[in-house]
Amino acid sequence: MEEIREVRNHHGLKSSVEVIRNSFRTVALEFRLNERNCPTHPSLMTLDKLLELEKKANLFGLFLADVQVGFVAIERADETLYYMDKLAVLPEYRHKGYGRKLVEFMFDYVKKSHGGNVALGMIDESAVLKNWYKQLGFKETGTKNFEHLPFTVCFMEKSLLPY
Repeated sequence: MEEIREVRNHHGLKSSVEVIRNSFRTVALEFRLNERNCPTHPSLMTLDKLLELEKKANLFGLFLADVQVGFVAIERADETLYYMDKLAVLPEYRHKGYGRKLVEFMFDYVKKSHGGNVALGMIDESAVLKNWYKQLGFKETGTKNFEHLPFTVCFMEKSLLPY
């Protein structure tokens, strides 16, 4: 039985750090990201960094029984815009619908909070992930090269407003 619940306590945050690090490790390997060329990459997540994120975002884990297999952070940017950050599913649990469940949970959370739009940033060169987000209704809103990152960032957004 799967459950998505907020993670807050020390044990929950430590478990989330491991899920984020292990989930993003595959991305780090694919794009050759490391502490030298991308020190802020989620594959290098620490408890201190997650505690900083917790100050501005709500953190949620996806659990199968008592084992955490996924994670997402939801941050309110302004009255109607929310950011989705650190969406993660452990590699051995991918392609089973858990990422979609986390995204749909996030959509429901934002709607209940009277938000209208969800935005994210991702590695532009990750075509498979970009197409997955498009299937979930996200649209590209632009790209940007940052001096401190060895890849192009693609910004995507989805409106949750009923038109």
